[in-house]
Amino acid sequence: MTTPASPDHAEPWYLLGAGNMGLLAAHYLQRAGLTVIALRRDDAPTLERTLILPDGDRVRLQLLCEPLVAHETELLCERAPPAKGAKPRQHPRARSNDSTNNVSGIPPAGSAGLSRAGPAPTRPAPIRRLVMACKAPFSTAALGGLPLAADATVLRLQNGLGSLDGLLPAGARRVEVVSASAVKRDGDAHRVVAENDTWMGESVAPGGPAAAEPPAWFGPLARHWPKLHWPDDFRHRQWRKLVGNAVINPLTGLHDVANGHIFEDPALAAEAEQLAREADRVLTALDPTWPGDSLPGVRALAEATAGNTSSMRADMQAGAVTEIDAINGWLLRQADVLGLDLPAHRRLVAAVKARHP
Repeated sequence: MTTPASPDHAEPWYLLGAGNMGLLAAHYLQRAGLTVIALRRDDAPTLERTLILPDGDRVRLQLLCEPLVAHETELLCERAPPAKGAKPRQHPRARSNDSTNNVSGIPPAGSAGLSRAGPAPTRPAPIRRLVMACKAPFSTAALGGLPLAADATVLRLQNGLGSLDGLLPAGARRVEVVSASAVKRDGDAHRVVAENDTWMGESVAPGGPAAAEPPAWFGPLARHWPKLHWPDDFRHRQWRKLVGNAVINPLTGLHDVANGHIFEDPALAAEAEQLAREADRVLTALDPTWPGDSLPGVRALAEATAGNTSSMRADMQAGAVTEIDAINGWLLRQADVLGLDLPAHRRLVAAVKARHP
């Protein structure tokens, strides 16, 4: 069992992507007494953000930072590139040694929700634990030059599937994360709209066996990460999330509507039905135990989040790159291998890319 005194517990987690869900994951890791270090493109020694929990409590989240080699593609926690002519970055450990930091990351009594970074450890090279929370299209650039250990553990907290294929060391353990929680920006803060179920698990190639046993750190983390599970049917849960994203995200993005509008518009509802049916064909071919009939679940998801703006709609409104390749594109790649045709998904991918190549 992992304990606060064990070497496994002392190993820091590095965070690539300090957006809404990345920050929520960092908060839970710190609550479990684990050190979280944000990899950034600037020279700030710490990253401070405010989380507003569902009960209204405000948590000031503080993460240590380490500089990341700059890439041409905008990515990670802050999308603005360093200013032209900026001075070389000094390593944060050369500037900051705050002895008042709480090593456990658990708010001490009277801290009013303070979740602080612990003292910066001397980072072993290579990195052994990584939370991958940047957008899927930025994965290649984000990992380029990153010194990952041959047996690194990577938590993939991204939409879609396949974004890390071929990018990790052969011996790395990739733990997939599927969450029904919701976080949104609220001014300068990040509001946790709902703390719902989160599932973690592993799977190899589509149709292959799923790993049965969780890692040693999972049990202690689950005591601090609300509704965290390691289910036997993880792959099916992951695929259900994929189908929901493959239907709702591109339709709401292309038509600039909230999630609930899809099934209020007969034409969009018909398109949603075709998209769900095509996805079920692929997933059943990959795994004959797939139950199919995804449409009712997609409808329920759209209705439960009726007033929400999908991530793809938000990206398209902002003129940002979308995750279409990791969502509908993944289904198309599987269909090509299987010799299946998905005309509705192919049309959607082409339409999204026509607006945001």
